[in-house]
Amino acid sequence: MIQRKPRTDASLYSLVEDFFRNTFTTDNPLITEAIRRMLAAGGKRLRPRMTLLAAEANGSAAEEHLHLAAYMELIHVATLIHDDVVDNAQTRRGVNATAVDYGNRISVLAGDYLFAWIFKNVTAQYQHPVPNILSATLADICDGEVLQLRALGNLDLPVSAYIEIVMKKTASLFAASAECGAIMGGGSALHIKALRDFGLYYGIAFQMLDDLLDMTADAQSLGKPVGNDLAERKMTIPLILALSRADGATREMVERFYTGRNRGRTAEVIEAIGRFGGLDGTREQIAQYAERAQISLAPLENSPAKTELIRLADALLD
Repeated sequence: MIQRKPRTDASLYSLVEDFFRNTFTTDNPLITEAIRRMLAAGGKRLRPRMTLLAAEANGSAAEEHLHLAAYMELIHVATLIHDDVVDNAQTRRGVNATAVDYGNRISVLAGDYLFAWIFKNVTAQYQHPVPNILSATLADICDGEVLQLRALGNLDLPVSAYIEIVMKKTASLFAASAECGAIMGGGSALHIKALRDFGLYYGIAFQMLDDLLDMTADAQSLGKPVGNDLAERKMTIPLILALSRADGATREMVERFYTGRNRGRTAEVIEAIGRFGGLDGTREQIAQYAERAQISLAPLENSPAKTELIRLADALLD
């Protein structure tokens, strides 16, 4: 394997940001403006960084795969735009949601256009199986969104059903980001599977952490109100774990909250979730999936890129 100069994850982040600032554009000025505004609001760029690290872990140069990495982030951005319309969200990453500034109609069309624009470019630039992987991923994301909508307010939702939603809605894009990076980096079948598994387990842990932060972080760091998932009647892992141990009175209190009879008592619901082990149980689940992600990388040779991927999983535990 060619030994390349070690690169820090921060430099990968800079590569992606420079690409979006200087290269990204579409054929529609209004949609380009809306997407650039969303990109400028920030974000960790985890998906494109994972693509670049997967390529580097197989001996390829990150600079050769910036377009592919950018498409991963843009798929994510399109899903966020649609999510904010579905959830009637007012803020995203600390700024107005796209629908607030552009309206629902433009927002839906912008998300649709971005999906089409991405796949027009992907099918023109990449051979099988990359377009197939990304089209299947998009189908999974949409399926996961529908499953999540159908599960709203279902206090009997089992953990297994929650994991299915998360695998499709969130983890599938992480898995595809790593898998496509490994493919384009020239990885073997064993390495490609290892990196896809890493992305899948990482994505599950990532969503669980997002669920946890919704109840434990502050509004400024979240970029949205604390307890927003509860207000939207979503069934997240801290709540599911707590309900499995809660007494009848607590379950009744949560049910009243989810049916609108106890609105304004978010702090009380979060306190009950913590009291019945939902928060600590979620931390344990995150640690387990983060460890599975790291174990998945065992077939890869030691390299700076592998070290950075391990560090990404470790960061979920901070």
